[in-house]
Amino acid sequence: MSNNLFITKASGDTVPFSAEKLRQSLRRAGAEKKVIDRIQKEIELKLYPGIRTKEIYRQAFSSLRKASTHLAAKYKLKKALQELGPTGFPFEKYVSEILKYDGYKTKVGQIVQGHCVQHEVDVIATKEDQHVMVECKFHSDQVRKCDVKIPLYIHSRFLDVEKAWEQRPGHGHRFHQGWVVTNTRFTTDAIQYGTCVGLNLVSWDFPKKGSLRERIDGSGLHPITCLTTLTKKEKQMLLDKGIVLCRELCQNEQLLKEIDIQPARQKKVMEEAALICETKIHSK
Repeated sequence: MSNNLFITKASGDTVPFSAEKLRQSLRRAGAEKKVIDRIQKEIELKLYPGIRTKEIYRQAFSSLRKASTHLAAKYKLKKALQELGPTGFPFEKYVSEILKYDGYKTKVGQIVQGHCVQHEVDVIATKEDQHVMVECKFHSDQVRKCDVKIPLYIHSRFLDVEKAWEQRPGHGHRFHQGWVVTNTRFTTDAIQYGTCVGLNLVSWDFPKKGSLRERIDGSGLHPITCLTTLTKKEKQMLLDKGIVLCRELCQNEQLLKEIDIQPARQKKVMEEAALICETKIHSK
């Protein structure tokens, strides 16, 4: 029955319910087969025509949390990225950390002199002969996409910066590139234009190899907003301190004392953080 049932996506589009997509998302969070089987059965019993994907996610998250808080934390990765707000700065810092994991040296929030004018650049990253300018587009609503105007604008800025970079001593042989990284998605036109002009576009699920989701899966760099043992207010207090990674918390328990979390709760938070920090999600 569930295979012929249509559900409603956040965009308002209706698509057939896919048990395999549900199972895949649970596998990627590290859930064992018996847990996945149980959650799938629970979800399918509650399905009805037109049910929103948000409700399916909520039910799956609730069921998984009963089995394991740290697996539930990993399962909510997409939503956790949307909680890196309300400003875009925590997301910029988060993207910087992912690039560092890939071997780049990074600087966040830089004023860069272009050939014609100055530009405020979210992240400047360098590795060997690579010199990249990264624009981070953060959205707290998963429905919002980056349309073609974004790569059009970023490409024009990059060309101005690149012209100035090429005039520097020793830069003639270096590889310069503009990047756009978003926590949601690009429209088809945005991908077509960005790819055509040589921008490196990275979104939640694009490109197929090297998407934001895949980069997080491979690095294990989960955002602090994943944690289910912290309140929204506590997460925001950590973000305000510039803490964006669970790993940072694992390395410095003192941070929890600084935001007045009591010892008993500190232990629970650190236990969850430690389990997240010690494992990576493996796509299957």
